[in-house]
Amino acid sequence: MSRYLIRRLGFLLLTVLLTSLIIFLVTQWLPGDVARVILGREASEAALQNLRAELGLDRPLLMQYVAWLGHFVSGDWGTSFSTNQPILPLVLERLGNSLMLATLTLLFAVPVSVALGVLAGLNEGKPADNIISIGSLAVVGLPEFVTGLVLIQIFAFYFKLLPANSSIAPDTTFFEALPQLILPAFTATLVLLAYVARLTRAGVVEELKQAYVRTATLKGLPRRTVIVKHVLRNALLPTITVIAISVGWLISGLIVIENVFNYPGLGRLMTFAIDRRDLPLLQAVTLVTVLGFSLANLAADLLYAYLNPRIRLG
Repeated sequence: MSRYLIRRLGFLLLTVLLTSLIIFLVTQWLPGDVARVILGREASEAALQNLRAELGLDRPLLMQYVAWLGHFVSGDWGTSFSTNQPILPLVLERLGNSLMLATLTLLFAVPVSVALGVLAGLNEGKPADNIISIGSLAVVGLPEFVTGLVLIQIFAFYFKLLPANSSIAPDTTFFEALPQLILPAFTATLVLLAYVARLTRAGVVEELKQAYVRTATLKGLPRRTVIVKHVLRNALLPTITVIAISVGWLISGLIVIENVFNYPGLGRLMTFAIDRRDLPLLQAVTLVTVLGFSLANLAADLLYAYLNPRIRLG
């Protein structure tokens, strides 16, 4: 297992390094002039040249990349062009908010979607299977902003149970922010529900048809034991990968949901940086997102290897 872990860590570092290079090059090729965005259209050419030199934008791209990556690793993420604030505490604050929302979403989505998928798989072709499949597809077919607005109308305006605005103050703890987190987390849960449930259902249906299930049943093992200890152990392997990928989406990809509920997460910070051509802030948010995806995939690989020894021994 240790050799497998070392290989996965090496692959993670290589992935992050290559991705950081891609992020840097893509942000450099974005249309528009950073110096002109900061100083305005009426700025003189001399002022623009001075600002480019001050920001290091006139140096070769390779030197800019090495300097940026070195500063990022050392914890010096620079200053935002648009707000003139240090980037590191700003990104960490928004990352904390996104992690709170992602945690609550996973607490909602994973048990419910896996349970529905298992129930549908165990009742293939029966009314329960049809109801779960059709219902989950109907929910996921709605755009996120429509789902969010419907939930606001029902739970915030009609029943007056939850706040419609999910804006929270800095340094708000998870339990303090819980009332503001429920509606956006429920919206994200409905987005994930169909994907995870249908993938779980497909895995359960496929495993139930395997020869080892018939053998275990013929040996007299209780059906519950066959399902829990054998079928689910193999059927949930693809689901683990999807959930891990979803973690990265939950950290920075909830842009629509965050805008609907006015939630100060990492996704809204990314759109803020794009709108204002704030390259250091955009690069920092994107690389943090990549790190989140990579760590989530590493966790999924380790769990995958634990459940399936052939993976780590191969």
